[in-house]
Amino acid sequence: MAHIDLGVDENLVPGINGPMRFRPETAKPLNELAEVLLRSGPHPLSPGERELIAAYVSGLNECNFCRNSHSAFAAAQLDDGMAVVDQVRTNLDTAPISAKLRALLRIAGAVREDGRKVTTDMVEAARTEGATDLEIHDTVLIAAAFCMYNRYVDGLATFAHTDPSLYAEAAQRIVEHGYGG
Repeated sequence: MAHIDLGVDENLVPGINGPMRFRPETAKPLNELAEVLLRSGPHPLSPGERELIAAYVSGLNECNFCRNSHSAFAAAQLDDGMAVVDQVRTNLDTAPISAKLRALLRIAGAVREDGRKVTTDMVEAARTEGATDLEIHDTVLIAAAFCMYNRYVDGLATFAHTDPSLYAEAAQRIVEHGYGG
């Protein structure tokens, strides 16, 4: 049960959805930020890759709702689906992803721990693998934003479903309509 009365049935409105309904005036800019960071284009990183960054950070933060939802959102947009998402979350070093994405995920993991943990060497490693300044910038911002989203969800003790099919259904809505629809 959430720490505050969000005015919703948590089973029907889990995770971040309850707090967003509770404060629609803050939901709007939060959804707009997610839309720009994770879906807008053209962008050198695909929406699936950007969602994977969000899922990776959320997993490191142990935010069940955000980890599960953004894993499903990434899987719905990546060729290898949930298999690659699970491999990234299990072992970044051996996951079947590009060296560039691996370097960017390392940056995201450092941001998640403490933004000052991002080193010049990490940035240079990402550049060596072909990462652009935009990709590095957006990786840092996605990671920082998802630390905030994760703390928002968990700080209010919102409910997270355990049934993966519910996240897969939500993924289809996000893929089709985005974060504002």
